[in-house]
Amino acid sequence: MSFFEAIVLGVTQGIAEWLPISSEGVTAFLGVRFFDGITTTEIIRLSLFLHLGTMFAAIIYFKKDLVLLFKNLIAYKKIDKGAQNLIRFYVIATTLSGVIGFFILKGIELLESFVVINGKALLFVLSAMLLITGILQLKRREDGHRKPEDANLADSIVLGVAQGFSALPGLSRSGLTVASLLLRDFGDKYALQMSFIMSLPVVLAGNILLNTSNFALTIESFISLLFSFIFGIATMHVLIKFAKKVQFGWFVIAFSAIVAVSALLWEYNIGV
Repeated sequence: MSFFEAIVLGVTQGIAEWLPISSEGVTAFLGVRFFDGITTTEIIRLSLFLHLGTMFAAIIYFKKDLVLLFKNLIAYKKIDKGAQNLIRFYVIATTLSGVIGFFILKGIELLESFVVINGKALLFVLSAMLLITGILQLKRREDGHRKPEDANLADSIVLGVAQGFSALPGLSRSGLTVASLLLRDFGDKYALQMSFIMSLPVVLAGNILLNTSNFALTIESFISLLFSFIFGIATMHVLIKFAKKVQFGWFVIAFSAIVAVSALLWEYNIGV
């Protein structure tokens, strides 16, 4: 990456993470369409790395909830049943999603060893994933009545699968998990909180398992991470409130169409 590319991708991650539009999809679109020589696996790994910036922002934002969760984890046998339910939910959901996400990335790497996935093909796939995200957003249920302490095994499995498949560029992690939680009848304010908290261990574990041996920390990647954190912490509160009030489904579908048109223009050498 150049310094300019690093800043653009960092700012994009810092802003897009808090909206149900797939931050990975946006960074993949920018990386593949406008930056030269980047593969599908590389853009996924880079997006995962940039998630560290917004992960630290989320840790600061949800610090009280995380401290309480950590205390309950240590005193697990002494806490009430509702608190135990929530801890089991996070453990099962994040473990399942981590396993699914790991095999998805490894599957893409294996596919790329046999088939060349060029930028144009990736954009068409990205467009299809964004379309799915948009449709799911439109189908999301209105505010439910369940609270985090009501979480059960079925909730853990549903949310683990939803978050795991969001490893595919274009499938919004927050969009899928929040929609899934609402469909499971959780309250809107709890759905957002649970969605972001359950992403933290997956982002950290994913970088440890997938990026430590392959990702070289350069000044450009560090700058990109720094901008991801700065813009993440600066925009998080406002954008989370904004996301609660706005229906993003149609926006994501429109973005899907833009990506598809961009791929077609690229295929026929029209425009940029």
